[in-house]
Amino acid sequence: MGKKNKAGTNLGRQLIKDRFGHTPRRKVDNDTMLHTTELQDGYDWGRLNLSSVTEESSFNAFLRTAELAGTEFQAEKLNITFVNPKQRVGLLSKTQEQTMHQKHAEHRDQLKIPRRPKWTKEMSAEDLERAENEAFLNWRRDLALLQENEEILMTPYEKNLEFWRQLWRVVERSDVVVQIVDARNPLLFRSVDLERYVKEVDSNKMNMILVNKSDLLTLEQRQHWAQYFDCEGIRTAFYSATLVEEELKREAEAAKHADESPSSAMELKQLREAAEEIQQSLDVVEHALEAIESKMRTTSEPAVITEPKLPKLPTDKNSAHLLSRTELIEFLRHIYNGPRHTAQHVTIGMVGYPNVGKSSTINSLMTVKKVSVSATPGKTKRFQTLFLDKDILLCDCPGLVMPSFVLTKADMLLNGILPIDQMRDHVPAVNLLCERIPRHVLEDKYGIVIAKPLEGEDPNRPPFAEELLLAYGYNRGFMTSNGQPDQARSARYVLKDYVNGKLLFALGPPSVLQSEYHKFPERQRKPVEESQLPGQQQRAMRIDKSSSKELDQQFFTSKPSVAHVKGRTNFPHVRLANDGNLVAGEAPAKPWRNVKKERREKLRKKFSHLDEH
Repeated sequence: MGKKNKAGTNLGRQLIKDRFGHTPRRKVDNDTMLHTTELQDGYDWGRLNLSSVTEESSFNAFLRTAELAGTEFQAEKLNITFVNPKQRVGLLSKTQEQTMHQKHAEHRDQLKIPRRPKWTKEMSAEDLERAENEAFLNWRRDLALLQENEEILMTPYEKNLEFWRQLWRVVERSDVVVQIVDARNPLLFRSVDLERYVKEVDSNKMNMILVNKSDLLTLEQRQHWAQYFDCEGIRTAFYSATLVEEELKREAEAAKHADESPSSAMELKQLREAAEEIQQSLDVVEHALEAIESKMRTTSEPAVITEPKLPKLPTDKNSAHLLSRTELIEFLRHIYNGPRHTAQHVTIGMVGYPNVGKSSTINSLMTVKKVSVSATPGKTKRFQTLFLDKDILLCDCPGLVMPSFVLTKADMLLNGILPIDQMRDHVPAVNLLCERIPRHVLEDKYGIVIAKPLEGEDPNRPPFAEELLLAYGYNRGFMTSNGQPDQARSARYVLKDYVNGKLLFALGPPSVLQSEYHKFPERQRKPVEESQLPGQQQRAMRIDKSSSKELDQQFFTSKPSVAHVKGRTNFPHVRLANDGNLVAGEAPAKPWRNVKKERREKLRKKFSHLDEH
């Protein structure tokens, strides 16, 4: 049968063609592989996609700006670079790190937060808003110029003016502004310029740093930070919201069990009655002592009337003690002695990055959930006030990402500033993790065997990102559709363990050497040799699928003595000489006689050994 005649048979297709026609394929004038904005097709697309755009990527923002400005641009295509997995991808060298640290020290004074412009009662709301917008744009422009001119990488700071307005209000209302920082890297989350701004608003206001997640630090490490902040002249307290919440849960469970058992309830009632009797007797003794003291004062010289003072703190220096909930409440109650914004109570402003435990700290102090917890900026839209006690008012500020210097984006991922679920490239962050966490700690934590360095490589080098992810993925069963370990999925799990503190690494103050500040535990598990593992696992955990021993065996094996032509290997009239050349022998009269024809084999079966892990 011949081919079907397409013309005139398909009426529906012809009607569609007549109605809509063919859209001519747009081509670029030149023959180069270039993108260009000469094509005026934005209007056609805009009519079809009527969606609200609130957030844009840098590429989409660039295209939208170019379209609005009416400019043309050309971008080269096929600018692809292949990366060697055996390199420190996305990380800086030692010399580059030193130069960047020098730049950070030189330009630290330019790392500012936006100030609220001065205003008077005569100013209208429109004039005030205009002044705030202008000051905010100038602040953003200065930071952008600093990044562009000095090639310095910053954290992705908050670009919404409304959030900064909430910070201004919190600073103006608060007597003490508390910055909540992560104990593993306090300097990254501390804003020195915020402390300056608090003093600019009112010199009587007080700054304080609350080091959360301090249960991850040892006593010696907390002492180093207490001494460092003493030299900086700022009050510091160490706290752990996680430990307090666990204690509250245990107390609630114990109270629940006590209510269920009647015998324990009777014992508690008896203890309370005895405690009340002791309290009454103590009150009687106290009144008697006061009467005796008053008689002694009347007989002696006239006493000088003094105003009652608040109880002093234990010491004038910062303490490395890990405060409990009640101790922190007493600390906040007695820390401030200056003039108050409200006479009846002291106002404590709580400021901090997302994911440092600000909301968890407030909830642990209140013993009930008053603030929603989230690691993403923007969860809390407005500041809110909460009475911790009759004389303590907490003022919760929305989580703000303030501008801070970082070396690479991998730093931001490991510190929890950027969300791990939205990362596009996991290799730099995992490489940095492997440099910070030793090989034996990773193997002990996950129960895996990471591939050892090959011959000619440094035996003490840290593992590459691919080596760790291949071993972790194979051990956990995270496999792709073609049977290889899923590295992207493994990277998310490993990085989240680092952010949550399961893989612990703490940065010390500049005055202490990092090797002396953070010491890793010794190896716990007995080391396992790669030769003891199954062959499939050995191949799966290597970057190079063939080892040096296998290469040597392939090279030194004897050469084949037969020829291969179209699936046949039996050619009796052709043989291989000692020098490696083919020599023709005596050909039989009819070579196709008495020869068993070989069965053709599928290529995927013939080369299946190449598809192994």
